[in-house]
Amino acid sequence: MTEVLATLAQLSVLVFVIGSMFSLGLSLTMKQIIDPLRNARMVILALVANFVLVPILAYLLALLFNLDESLRIGLILLSTAAGAPFLPKLVDVAKGNIAFSVGLMVLLMIVTIIYLPLVLPLLLGDVQVNPWDIAQSLIVMMLIPLAVGLFIKARYENAADKIQPTFGMASNIALLTLTVLGLVLNFSGMIALVGTFGILAGVIFILASLVIGYILGGSDKSVLGLGTAQRNISAALVVAAQNFSVDVITYLMVLAIIGLIVLMPAAGELGKRMQPTQSAE
Repeated sequence: MTEVLATLAQLSVLVFVIGSMFSLGLSLTMKQIIDPLRNARMVILALVANFVLVPILAYLLALLFNLDESLRIGLILLSTAAGAPFLPKLVDVAKGNIAFSVGLMVLLMIVTIIYLPLVLPLLLGDVQVNPWDIAQSLIVMMLIPLAVGLFIKARYENAADKIQPTFGMASNIALLTLTVLGLVLNFSGMIALVGTFGILAGVIFILASLVIGYILGGSDKSVLGLGTAQRNISAALVVAAQNFSVDVITYLMVLAIIGLIVLMPAAGELGKRMQPTQSAE
C-alpha cells in the first residue's frame, strides 16, 4: 500500500510541476516575464537574498540547534536550491505580480543549476554533485513545459486561452493530492523529528527567509518574500537521492510540507494586505 501511495505522490509531483509550468506559459508572454527582470537592483537583491543570506541562515540554524548530521545536511542543501515551481501559485494567492514571479523563478532556477554544485561541497565538505543531473531534471520538468506554453501562447493565442484553465485545474488537483499524500507518507518521519529541533529549525528557516525577502523586496515585497522562502525541493531531492541517506530525503519532504503549511496562510495574509492598496488606487 505504501508503494502505491509513493507512486501516486511521484505522479502528483510530475503533474503539478509540468502542469503548472505549462499553464503559466499559456497565460503569459516572454515580454511579461522579462520586463520585471530589467530592474537590475531587484535582480541583485533577489540573488543576494537567495544565494547568500538564506544559506548563511541555514548554516547558523544548524549550529544553533546542534542538528543531527542528516538534518543539518537537509537544511543546508535546501538553502542552496532556489526557483521553486510552486512560487507562482503562492504569488497568485498573495495577489502579487505573477509575471515577475515566473521571471524570478526561472532566474533563480538557472542560477541554482550553476550555484548548487559549486557551493554545497564548501558548506558540507566532501560532497560530489553532478551539475548535469540537477540541470536535466529542472530543464525537462520546468523549462521545457514553460517554453512550450509560451510558444503556443505566442502563435495560437485563442487555443492557449481555451486549454489553459484545464491545465491550471490539473495542477491544483495534483497539489492537493501531493499535500495529502505527503502528510500520510511522512507522518512517522515527522513524529520522529519531535524533540530533535528539526521541525522548529525548519519553521524558523522558512519564516526568516520570508522576512529577508520581504524586507529586500521594495515594490514587490510579496514576490521576493515568497520567492526567498519557497525553496526548490525538486533540485534538492535530486542531489539528496544521489549523495545522501534516506533520512536526508525524509527531512527534505518534511521541510516541503512545513513550507506549504507556513507559506500558504502567509500568502493569504499578504493578499489581504494588497486589497486595501488596490481599492485605494
